Amino acid sequence: MENFSPQIQSDIKAVASISVVPSILEVICRTTGMGFSAVARVTDEKWICCAVRDEIAFGLGVGGELVLESTICHEIRQSGQGVIIDHVELDSHFRTHHTPAMYGFQSYISIPIIRKNGDFFGTLCAIDPKPHVLNTTETINMFKLFAELISFHLDASDKLAISEKSLLEERETAELRDQFIAILGHDLLNPVGAVLNVAQLLLRIPSDERVTRMANIVQDSAYRMKALIENILDFARGRLGEGIILKRGDNEPLEDMLTKVLTELRIIWPNRIIETNFDFSAPVNCDGRRIAQLFSNILGNALSHGEKDMPVMVEAVSKNEGFTLSVTNSGHKIPTLVMERLFHPFYRGEVDPHKEGLGLGLYISSEIARAHGGALTVKSTDENTCFTLWLPAC
Repeated sequence: MENFSPQIQSDIKAVASISVVPSILEVICRTTGMGFSAVARVTDEKWICCAVRDEIAFGLGVGGELVLESTICHEIRQSGQGVIIDHVELDSHFRTHHTPAMYGFQSYISIPIIRKNGDFFGTLCAIDPKPHVLNTTETINMFKLFAELISFHLDASDKLAISEKSLLEERETAELRDQFIAILGHDLLNPVGAVLNVAQLLLRIPSDERVTRMANIVQDSAYRMKALIENILDFARGRLGEGIILKRGDNEPLEDMLTKVLTELRIIWPNRIIETNFDFSAPVNCDGRRIAQLFSNILGNALSHGEKDMPVMVEAVSKNEGFTLSVTNSGHKIPTLVMERLFHPFYRGEVDPHKEGLGLGLYISSEIARAHGGALTVKSTDENTCFTLWLPAC
């Protein structure tokens, strides 16, 4: 079998894996009285035995090969029709045929095995040196039923192989996913954090205007890189992993966390005015770190796209019925087509080509809101645009 192509070897193994084939061949011999039955793989070049029951010492085993042109199966492959011979000597066509004379049989039956996709696989056949009554409805239907059963199992075997391949690919993808997330979470965030820390230290050291300006550039770039990496990390977890993970608590210092975000963004945008109105009269059950991440995304978006000479309004209200956080900036109305895809991943809409970003911030923010059982919505008019987070009380 080593001389066969990988496909032929695979076909032989596929037939061998069908546990009912030996029983089928035994039933054929017992029912018809034939001494030899087999499942043959028939191509345009070869006739190969895939399974066999030999009670007449015909001498052909699994992997055995006959010259294709010497077989009747070659003709069956071309016509797609079965051949049934009760008695070769009494058959007007086959009594002079070369195949019976070559192999010494008097009775013969062969039914094509057709795959579900219509491809010709081979034949289910039987021969015997003695004549037998084969051309009956019962015998022909039995052979057709067994041929369809073999075809069914071959297709099931292919599907199983495909499933196993898919499972292997999924495992490999999972390993790549874990490596990817690890790289984002450690190998990129750590050096960016180090750069950010150095920039902040430089800004605390008295120096000339040129050094301060460069330190500010480094700090601003590091903030943007950190935000991009965190968004990509969350996107990778959401699409490739377990999704947005929350660590909720009733006593989260949410006001302090939001204030810290304000401080960080005011450093990055020193010339912008951010007006706030906080009213935390009730505790908020949430993951404070995630809400701060959402707030940083929508506030950064407002500072980036809003009118530069107009303030950005921030309001956070916590009451017994739930928590509301809104960020409003002045500016042009967001077009309807852009609004429809604003929370889609990698969608940036009609933005200035000089604006940095991958279009993940709003998508990640909406996923954070959804994970909390809330919603992030947007309203845009000719005067202003307002993003609002609503979290129901738990």
